[in-house]
Amino acid sequence: MMEVLINIGFVVITFLLMEIVAWLSHKYLMHGFLWFFHEDHHQHNTNIKPFERNDFFFLLFAAPGICLIYYGIEEFSVSFWVGLGITLYGFAYFLIHDVFIHQRLKWLRNIDASYFKAIRKAHKAHHKHFYKEGGVCFGMLWVPLKYFKK
Repeated sequence: MMEVLINIGFVVITFLLMEIVAWLSHKYLMHGFLWFFHEDHHQHNTNIKPFERNDFFFLLFAAPGICLIYYGIEEFSVSFWVGLGITLYGFAYFLIHDVFIHQRLKWLRNIDASYFKAIRKAHKAHHKHFYKEGGVCFGMLWVPLKYFKK
């Protein structure tokens, strides 16, 4: 039983730490030297494309989780549970960012909870900036309190 709780702990802690990784990589990689791949995501274009250059980051960020799961699955070692936490965060990011916020798929459109409204407001504030400088709100699941206010 204790081993199960420890493994769940690895998953949860990794999931939570991934918000920090996402914030740092968004601010310093995507809005830094990898801006070329992220720039099209900040262009307001009514022409909906199935893929953006920004989708390259999905592959970049999925690779560590996949590798850790692969190398840890035989014995369900720590690397498996850490890889699972990374992968679950990636799935949550996809659901929040691509499905809920940008509505690339027509699911989760009518969620009315205050937390999700705050996520939308924070992301909208982030997308007010068309350039790599001057951005705000680089995370996804942690939302500054000011976005909860009406």
